[in-house]
Amino acid sequence: MATPLSAAAALAALRAEGVRVAEVGNWRTHNRNQKGAWGPVNGSIVHHTVTRGTDSTVRIVCDGYASLPGPLCHGMIAKDGRVHMVGWGRANHAGGGDPKVLDQVIAESYGTRPTPPTKGNANGVDGNARFYGWECENLGDGKDPWPKAQYDAIVRVQAALCRAHGWSAKSAIGHLEWSNDKVDPRGFSMATLRADVAERLKHPASWNPGDTPTTPSTEEDPMAGITKRDIFDAVWKTDAIGGPVDAADHATNPTWQPQSILKDVQARIRSMDKRMAAQTAAITALAGQLGGGADTAAIVAAVEAAIERAVIDVNINTKEG
Repeated sequence: MATPLSAAAALAALRAEGVRVAEVGNWRTHNRNQKGAWGPVNGSIVHHTVTRGTDSTVRIVCDGYASLPGPLCHGMIAKDGRVHMVGWGRANHAGGGDPKVLDQVIAESYGTRPTPPTKGNANGVDGNARFYGWECENLGDGKDPWPKAQYDAIVRVQAALCRAHGWSAKSAIGHLEWSNDKVDPRGFSMATLRADVAERLKHPASWNPGDTPTTPSTEEDPMAGITKRDIFDAVWKTDAIGGPVDAADHATNPTWQPQSILKDVQARIRSMDKRMAAQTAAITALAGQLGGGADTAAIVAAVEAAIERAVIDVNINTKEG
């Protein structure tokens, strides 16, 4: 059980949770307190309006009807996600409900949903004294959509109240879970809504779902356990490229895969190194036989440079191919 929040405290809690609020008239003192107590409060009830149009809906929940004076809730959550505050104090929203449900909400002792109610508006206990109430703009036919902005606002409003009172998400229920003659809200699951409220309560009030998680992710790392050898095998043993250009290439590289290409290039370079060394020795000997008229060092350097250019050309062509 808890003392109801003041209007100022409620407004601060909603705004801290990221709720966009519109204050309607004298909402802070607009209530039905002359008809009975408001408090202690034990939770929050979500409704749908069975109306269309934000402006007309705000007027209805603020003023009520001849047979049911307003306010009909504390705030109306519009399609665009804005919450229109229309009253604070006792409001005509919950009516009679099942005392067993009230006990379960107070103790937060139920599972995914409270026990289905067996009492309703005519024979139940007074819910207007015990719950905050939030009407949500929707036709309630199961077809009228719930825009993302609106649903997000519903979650934030319930989280704001639960956070302010130190409640869990189980203190937020739907009207259909309170009274056996009600069907609202229709179009989403209250169990899902409570799960989303519970997720918000794990984070600071300023949290947005796109923010970096405050706790380490338990999602499995797709690269976990992969070694350098695994990457080598995946790249060089399985990624075949274009086929051989002639029969000679096919003879040295029958599978024509990157791994065998590298081995072939490496073997060719080693062969060139050996041939260059042999040719350098032969040129040196030949220059010596020619006598003093030849510049042995210059001849050897020129030949080595020509061979080196050939090796570089092979490497460049291999990388670009």
